[in-house]
Amino acid sequence: MDVNLTTLNNGLRVVSVERPQTETVSVGIWINTGSACEKPENNGISHFLEHMVFKGTQKRTALQISEDIENVGGSTNAYTSREFTVFYAKMLKNDLELALDVLADMVMAPSFAEDELVKEREVVVQEIKQTNDDPNDIVFDYFQETAFQNQALGRSILGPAEKVRSFDAATLRDYMKHNYAAENIIVCAVGNLKHDELVKMTAARMSELQPHTDFVKDKQIYTGGSFIKKRDIEQAQVLLGFEGTNYYNEKRYPVSIMSTILGGNMSSRLFQEIREKRGLVYSVYSYNNNHFHSGLFGIYAGLEADEIKNYIPVVADEVKRIVNEPVSDVELNRVKVQYKAGMLMALESSSSTAEVVARRNMLHNRFVSMEEIIDIIEGISKDDVMAAARQIFSSPMTYTLLGNLRKYPDFEQVQKYFKL
Repeated sequence: MDVNLTTLNNGLRVVSVERPQTETVSVGIWINTGSACEKPENNGISHFLEHMVFKGTQKRTALQISEDIENVGGSTNAYTSREFTVFYAKMLKNDLELALDVLADMVMAPSFAEDELVKEREVVVQEIKQTNDDPNDIVFDYFQETAFQNQALGRSILGPAEKVRSFDAATLRDYMKHNYAAENIIVCAVGNLKHDELVKMTAARMSELQPHTDFVKDKQIYTGGSFIKKRDIEQAQVLLGFEGTNYYNEKRYPVSIMSTILGGNMSSRLFQEIREKRGLVYSVYSYNNNHFHSGLFGIYAGLEADEIKNYIPVVADEVKRIVNEPVSDVELNRVKVQYKAGMLMALESSSSTAEVVARRNMLHNRFVSMEEIIDIIEGISKDDVMAAARQIFSSPMTYTLLGNLRKYPDFEQVQKYFKL
């Protein structure tokens, strides 16, 4: 896959993959900022800003933003994570310039009209309430907050309602001034396009962006700990966590392979042992979330509260087994094939390809090719998997419970189960 990269004079990077055989284009603006870049006093502002730029610009109303895209059959959306904010659209090939014009207009010249601010504050507050009402959502916020205590990385993406209700136009503009700078942004498009034309379109609309950011990211130090909350719900939510790997840690690939063997899919050890053989859960899985300076490895399950005491020792046994015993050739080869297939299948979609290309350029200032990653995956040995498991499960634990709890292992008991 040929990836084109041009850096404008102000430092903004324009990246593309040309696919002349297709009829569509996916284009987006990736900004290296999110809730992990916020202070306690403005927690939730990245997400609220993502909402507000859709509510009108200096030359478009909120309705015109939607109509300009949808009148030509396109679609647009956005998301905020802990470390990224992204605005994106998918259009027919001849409408790339229109899509980029709308997205750039939103990022460069939002109006932040007072009447729209009043309405959208309450929309986001309703989103916060909805998340708080859903145990499958809120438990992950509790988990993150416990793993990274008193840090931006531990605070929620949505923020607390009282903070959201305090955000005004001046606060939003100040945040954009410090975080939405050219060196912090990538414009990426994938599909039937010419890279040189994309560069000209972007330069015409975004060359006035200030070059440099001056915000300082908060620390990212994994702490671990325990959070237990009783709540009258049908199913208990259980999360067990350990320190994961950051984006730049060479162990992230062996950790990912280890996680997939342990609990990444239906053939994984946790799924087979806990759901298929014992019938204790409907859902159980493990994952490794990378961040810029740290990471969080998690094992999730939803089950009857009274079964927690039976569930945790089984997980501990599987953890000890993957730490102390070499995985089989069949397991290792299967997961390597799954990993490679997943990466390659993602490239079938222009939207997914744009996400992959933009993120890798954001993280490494170049595109890390599929061939490079496949070579790394192919070189991972059984010893590498065991070493990754030992590194992860030797770290301090995070223990989060939410549900109609009666008898359950306390934090000290759980730590003893997992002692290697």
